[in-house]
Amino acid sequence: MKTPHLEIERKFLVRKMPRTLAKFPNSVIEQGYLAASGRAQVRLRRAVRFFSLTYKKHGKEAREEREVRLTRAQFGVLWPATAGARLTKIRYRVPWKKWTIEVDVYLGSNKGLVVAEVEFPDLASCRNFRPPAWLGEEITGAARYSNIRLARD
Repeated sequence: MKTPHLEIERKFLVRKMPRTLAKFPNSVIEQGYLAASGRAQVRLRRAVRFFSLTYKKHGKEAREEREVRLTRAQFGVLWPATAGARLTKIRYRVPWKKWTIEVDVYLGSNKGLVVAEVEFPDLASCRNFRPPAWLGEEITGAARYSNIRLARD
């Protein structure tokens, strides 16, 4: 069972796009960052009619994550403060074995970048995960591919 407020994930570049990607559930996600340091970040996210504020504290294999749902009005008040630190991506949810692989196709200034993330309920599952052949280089923890960096570049 997943520990509350703990995010355990691995991230990969996508070597080859699944031919059937378009058939999987997807949504456009807009993210903006209110604050970020080397240790933690606070982000806003809009996906269709879902609005949230998320706090993440960095860790090696797992990190603390706390998410609060917002109303559209609350999101609207905070969103302008993210100017200069935003990104947009289309997220596809691809089932694979017992996992869901979230494939993020970035838009805007990050167009052409495609990454995949897999979340795990515990460290053992994370360590034992063997990715499908269509995933490429593992980039878990690589600063160059962090969403905060992509949002600011």
